[in-house]
Amino acid sequence: METDCIKEALPVGTRLLHIGPHKTGTTAIQGALFAAKDTMPEHGVDFPAHSRHPMEAALAACARPAMMGDTAPTDKHWTRLLDAVRATGDRTSVISSEFFADAQDDETLARIVEQLGGERVHILITLRPLAKIMPSQWQQYVQNGLRMGYDNWLEHMLRKAPYEQPNPSFWRRHRHDRLVERWARVVGPERVTVVVVDDSDRDGLLRTFETLLGLPANLLRPVPDAANRSLTLAETEMLRKLNVEFRGNGLPDELYSKLVRNGAVMHMKNSCSPTPQDVKITTPRWALEAAGAIGAEMAGTIAATGVRVVGDPDLLSAVPEGGGKAPGAPRIAPEVAAQALYGALAAVAAAPVRHSAPAKARTVHQTSSKELVRVLGHRCLKRLRRR
Repeated sequence: METDCIKEALPVGTRLLHIGPHKTGTTAIQGALFAAKDTMPEHGVDFPAHSRHPMEAALAACARPAMMGDTAPTDKHWTRLLDAVRATGDRTSVISSEFFADAQDDETLARIVEQLGGERVHILITLRPLAKIMPSQWQQYVQNGLRMGYDNWLEHMLRKAPYEQPNPSFWRRHRHDRLVERWARVVGPERVTVVVVDDSDRDGLLRTFETLLGLPANLLRPVPDAANRSLTLAETEMLRKLNVEFRGNGLPDELYSKLVRNGAVMHMKNSCSPTPQDVKITTPRWALEAAGAIGAEMAGTIAATGVRVVGDPDLLSAVPEGGGKAPGAPRIAPEVAAQALYGALAAVAAAPVRHSAPAKARTVHQTSSKELVRVLGHRCLKRLRRR
């Protein structure tokens, strides 16, 4: 396995496809590239996506479903991105979406590569240690409706074969050696670069992208994005318990997308910053050691593929100090709960208000709480759909 620092740019005209996977610095890269999209063309590089992250296009290309309650992606999203890529002509271009890592079979991968430019396509995969990915990925799954607690989730992902429930996408994304093998098999190892992200070098990944693309140093700058921050343990547990109530009352997924994920959670993340007093998501020692062992195995398998590796592959098997039970009970601050509630209410208020049919004779206090929640949910959804 060749491990080095990138000293030369990829050939002019390369179409660089960054496939993530999730939780490896993708949002930071996408934000920096999008912020510099009007400046990069001066240096021969185009960012053809119409938004910071062309998620719908990637999901459509990989035939993957949307997030819970979101509108299903269509071929139009993928076609629009392809048209923008082709419009770059012979210039270098870069596309980034972690959802390309969800593509499974060689036929799908080959089709994506061919449509993006065939031999001009170079695959970039960014990797971080599993020990750092697991807590972040768990809370992200909770933001998409997961109801399982962290310790139980770790048991399923690491100890309960075939390790596919409740989130089969986890190992599809984060069995990194198989991810590298899939793409190297389709494009050849010489057209795959793996970057091991060093969290101690905050801007290292941006500098790597600059070198690969032939951009001037420091052109890509970090872009603050509160909406992408991870939830604290208390915030995650609050949301997880809401997920239990949501599912238990049979409310529609579209309502979850609009009021919970894009209403309550989004407003809470934008309005409240974690403090040193917040309890963090803590991974037990046994899981850290299991993740380190898997990381070492993956690093060895990646070495056998012959792809170029930038950075220190030993980081993939490093076992952090600590681990164990969380230091203290997670408690949600009143202002955080208030912002989450306001976010949900604001999402409802954004829908046009229309007079409903005359109230039925039965009063609220004569109706069960479970039925009230269900009725309210469907009424909110009906209003949102009228927008």
